[in-house]
Amino acid sequence: MTALLPWLEWAGIAVFALTGALVAARKQMDPFGFALLGTVTGIGGGTLRDVLLGIRPVTWIIDPTAVVICAAVALAAFFTAHLFERENRARAILWADAVGLALFTATGAARALDAGAPAISAVLLGVVTATFGGIIRDILAGDVPLALRRDVYVTASLAGAVAFVAVNLWISPDLDDLAGFTTTFAIRALAIRGNWSLPTYGRRDG
Repeated sequence: MTALLPWLEWAGIAVFALTGALVAARKQMDPFGFALLGTVTGIGGGTLRDVLLGIRPVTWIIDPTAVVICAAVALAAFFTAHLFERENRARAILWADAVGLALFTATGAARALDAGAPAISAVLLGVVTATFGGIIRDILAGDVPLALRRDVYVTASLAGAVAFVAVNLWISPDLDDLAGFTTTFAIRALAIRGNWSLPTYGRRDG
């Protein structure tokens, strides 16, 4: 996993930046809005993870490659997002977000384990890395975050993070990234295709 980690993180950053840019397109924002939503989506979760792990300064300050990737993807989307019809754009956001969720679940848990975090903390930080950027994106865009809807979203990331850590610790570190990514993406993909949702709280009289 160690050799692949930077590449997987950059892939996740690019995919999440694209989701931010597509949301900006739906909201008809200017280039700055595209760059802002793309960047906060791409680096938001990793930034919070680094802060919680006590990493100073956070990774993208030392190496601004992540910010450059976010800005480049977002600005490219500013000139190409019109090629998607509105319905296709909404589906593209969901599927791109699913890929980013799976990638960041695995890399977030990996970074946490590398930093010496215990298993449970690594699982939680995998979920934080995968979901927090999308939460910021949706709040800035004036939407209810995907993580707070009935969708099977955080649950998919949690299952993937558990799979990653379990395989890393008890089976083989060579298979942990595959286990984490596949578990997260499979559950999220099935949820999208099947319109799965979690039960919500209903008002109870008395």
